[in-house]
Amino acid sequence: MKIDVIGAGAWGTALALSACRHPQGHSVRLLARDAVQAQAMQASHENARYLPGITLPASLRVEVLPAQGSATGAGSAPDLIIVATPMAALRATLQRLRDGRAPVAWLCKGFEAAQPGASGEGAGLLGHEIQAQVAPALAGGALSGPSFAQEVALGQPTALVAASEHAAVRDALVQAFHSPTLRVYANDDLIGVEVGGAVKNVLAIATGLCDGLNLGLNARAALITRGLAEMTRLGLALGARAETFMGLSGLGDLVLTATGDLSRNRRVGQLLAGGMSLQQAVDSLGHVAEGVYSARTVVQRSRRLGVEMPISQAVVALLDSLLTPAQAVAALMGREPREEA
Repeated sequence: MKIDVIGAGAWGTALALSACRHPQGHSVRLLARDAVQAQAMQASHENARYLPGITLPASLRVEVLPAQGSATGAGSAPDLIIVATPMAALRATLQRLRDGRAPVAWLCKGFEAAQPGASGEGAGLLGHEIQAQVAPALAGGALSGPSFAQEVALGQPTALVAASEHAAVRDALVQAFHSPTLRVYANDDLIGVEVGGAVKNVLAIATGLCDGLNLGLNARAALITRGLAEMTRLGLALGARAETFMGLSGLGDLVLTATGDLSRNRRVGQLLAGGMSLQQAVDSLGHVAEGVYSARTVVQRSRRLGVEMPISQAVVALLDSLLTPAQAVAALMGREPREEA
């Protein structure tokens, strides 16, 4: 199987490594947007910036992403294309892939920032909504679930979900990545999988805040549980199925991102609790924390749909410096009592 991975960050590199190790012996090409990074990776057989200390196999081809034309360049067509860019680059990448025939799956989790002049339902979209706008003929989907790139790159046991309304996309993702160390489950509820992946990043900031303030394990459990309820409400309003949020891309990804020490979004919450400004917290990471960029869109869409999301709203107020960490906690704890369901 010929697989192209666009984007040589931590997650793109980790998935390319996993595909190279597959028992079927896939032919894998990793396309880096930065020519200097690509040359360094070719020379050292290491992604020193994102996955230091992990050796890249000789079979992995690292090339520079073409500046123009098709995103995968000339040559034989791949059997599967993985888009491993941040959410901000997904639109442009899908536009370049729009005339291709290979199944395409994206790894980024979140909502796109509102485009200039966009309003109403066009402001701040999920991946499948972006694809519907710019590349409607593509067979697209998402590969998501509870996963830190470093652990996948090291071959540690992981389970992911391949989500698409197209069976060909789900089947291609399973064939490409299902292996003794990486289980891939298929799901046709792409909306639910994408909502889970987007909202969990926002909720992880809240749990990081909780941990940074030393509020205790009771508070963390409450935030995760009530956050799952928020995520599910938004997903149902957008057309997802409730059971998806009890799976890998819902509860699974939320628990990992909200509690794992490798979580960048959780780290943002911890740094804010420690007194850093948002800019200082983001700058200190060195990687993208999608929850910072998606939080406002999550709240905007929930309000348009009439969905109550108090934890997400508190995170946005915190990010916008409208509340201090202590005030955000007080606002959540001071809400009126209500029925749980």
